[in-house]
Amino acid sequence: MVVIGGGSGGVRASRIASGYGAKVLLLEPQTHHGIAPYYSAIGGTCVNVGCVPKKLMVFASRYPGVSNESIGYGWDAPSKGTFNWDKFMEAKNTEITRLNNVYGKFVLEPAGVETCMGLVNGPNKVDITLTEDGSTKTVTTKNILIAVGGWPFKPDIPGIEHTITSNEIFYLKEQPKRMVVVGGGFIALEFAQIMDGLGTDVTVMYRGDMFLRGFDNDIRQHLYEEMDRNTGIDIQLKTNPSEIIKNEDGSLTVVTTDGARVECDQVLYATGRKGKTDKLNLESIPELKLDKSFIPVDEYSKTNVDGIYAVGDVTNRIALTPVALMEGHSLADTVFGGLDRPSDHEYVASTVFTTPEIGTIGYSEEDAATKFKDITVYKTKFKPMMHSFPKSEMYTMMKLIVDTKTQRVIGCHIATDGAGEMMQGIAIAVKMGATKQDFDRTIGIHPTSAEELVTMRTPAYTYVDGSKVE
Repeated sequence: MVVIGGGSGGVRASRIASGYGAKVLLLEPQTHHGIAPYYSAIGGTCVNVGCVPKKLMVFASRYPGVSNESIGYGWDAPSKGTFNWDKFMEAKNTEITRLNNVYGKFVLEPAGVETCMGLVNGPNKVDITLTEDGSTKTVTTKNILIAVGGWPFKPDIPGIEHTITSNEIFYLKEQPKRMVVVGGGFIALEFAQIMDGLGTDVTVMYRGDMFLRGFDNDIRQHLYEEMDRNTGIDIQLKTNPSEIIKNEDGSLTVVTTDGARVECDQVLYATGRKGKTDKLNLESIPELKLDKSFIPVDEYSKTNVDGIYAVGDVTNRIALTPVALMEGHSLADTVFGGLDRPSDHEYVASTVFTTPEIGTIGYSEEDAATKFKDITVYKTKFKPMMHSFPKSEMYTMMKLIVDTKTQRVIGCHIATDGAGEMMQGIAIAVKMGATKQDFDRTIGIHPTSAEELVTMRTPAYTYVDGSKVE
């Protein structure tokens, strides 16, 4: 098997397939480690320009809030200090390089997976570049797995070339003093709060009525209220840039469709992602179907062409690292392990690393009412002990969606500190088919916010035949 793409899905599929005895060659545009080219190092988006460095920045951005609350716990006013962008970036780059090496030296090499550069040249052929002299060699293969991931999308407006994406923000030479973040998805909101926490003046522009489209509406509204009350972010909904102007002093002016102008030092676009398929030479397989930039596949990650598979973000299913890992593993088990393992995308938990964090699994209230018709909704909103004692105005929200007929919990949505850590355990229960009675029989851990999940007894409201009943 030839695997194209050294991200989570490609590496996992390579290792598992090799373990079953397959001869595996992994192609990656470059095998550099570190900053350049950051977008093509082993480990893919997650390790290099995604979840790992982002989470490190999230941690860094939350310390000022913790420091401010410490006064309410009896500490003398702490020194405000300043954030050292250069020092953080140097430490972050060292950690990313370490992880790059882990993937290469401790995951792929011990598994017997070869790595080099190359491109597709037909349904069963790839052209690889030999590292010794840079010459090209054609290799035949029974199976090709495309796991090249996604790439940030930017609209075609005047001045868009002056903006950055979630790729470049990890390698900025200086911390911008003022930043406009364009977009309303989780990437946009995470970076808006990261930069706000690090001391940058942030403006969010989103063209819709409310951000986080596709998430439960109560959770969306709750996060908006918390961000509006507890951050310095200027949230501008129903706002869309029409032009980016670069000024003589190097600053930028964002002009909106309404004619408003916002001055800043950097503009980050987080307006969606596309499949990174444009430079793979897929033209050599004309029968391969594409959906714009993405590759459609069936439940076994198989394309419409025999012997060609795709996993991860390039398939436009669920763009999450653990999902890519599952897809790559399932494919290797099926193709080389003699198992029947279709990819399972039902009840996948996820987290948005805003403050408060959002943890979610299963159906939103809106989707559950459409699919199940009869549902029961339980929800609570309260000020958790950590923030109540120092009298901070920060609130937690929790919500359970239950299928009234079976009493199975089909959705859980949390906005609170550590929601991601909390949701992982809940995900096991939901995936196993736990009922509301199972939750009720579980003894809570006191005093924690999480115990609210097993103490909610009175329904907030129900839906009957898809219609809400108070």
